[in-house]
Amino acid sequence: MTSYGLRAEEIDTSKPHSARMYDYYLGGKTHYEVDQRAAEGVIAVWPEIRLIARTNRDFMQRATRWLAAEAGIRQFLDVGTGIPTEPNLHQIAQSLAPDARVVYVDHDPIVLTYATALLRSTPEGRTAFVHADLGRPRSIVEAPELREALDLSRPVALSLNAVMHFFADEADPYGIVAELVDALVPGSYLVLSHTALGSDPKIIERVTELYRKGGMTVVGRPLDQVVRFFDGLELIEPGVQMAHCWRPEPDKDPVELAKTKIDLFAGVARKR
Repeated sequence: MTSYGLRAEEIDTSKPHSARMYDYYLGGKTHYEVDQRAAEGVIAVWPEIRLIARTNRDFMQRATRWLAAEAGIRQFLDVGTGIPTEPNLHQIAQSLAPDARVVYVDHDPIVLTYATALLRSTPEGRTAFVHADLGRPRSIVEAPELREALDLSRPVALSLNAVMHFFADEADPYGIVAELVDALVPGSYLVLSHTALGSDPKIIERVTELYRKGGMTVVGRPLDQVVRFFDGLELIEPGVQMAHCWRPEPDKDPVELAKTKIDLFAGVARKR
């Protein structure tokens, strides 16, 4: 197993990072004071962000279970992994399919530091970590670590959860997703969630500005623009929904869930 640890001085703690802020929203402990201050600023303006972060994790778990148990997927590519939060994707997939193979991809050095937590695979399966930038999708699909762990001649589930809203339109987010999907064979899946940043223009403007002050881009997109990420793919029922309404757990009331407005859209689609 490769050691991915970095020295503390190699991690930039002078400005916040979206992955570490997300960890704070989830109640984690892997963040710095600068991340906490930035996250608290967002929470003050948009308190729903904590619920949205938890909803996103719940969606990831449900989608992964469906892919492993019902779609028969045994290979997963999780891009924009973030700081490990149990249960991680490979723990869910391998609990249902011990031979599942999972490759995690992230560009944040602190995620790199904790990558060993993502590499504790079952004996039958495999996990790997790729340090790469989602803005350069070719560097992901051509990474030796990915090609050693996954067989790209077989279906792969590509997960892009709560990450594409960090790409402005000029960064061509749809092109990024399309390039990753193009590298996968038919029968593969795209799993994607994306926030709208709420419906109040004043809140959207303030949240966007708070991230910008921290050196980060965040873009809320409405439902029709999120659906566009799935162009050319076969959407799995119930299509693109608010994340908590995508195949809710049996013990949750879908009628009551539907009444709840959580500004996070999510969907799963199959490549024909």
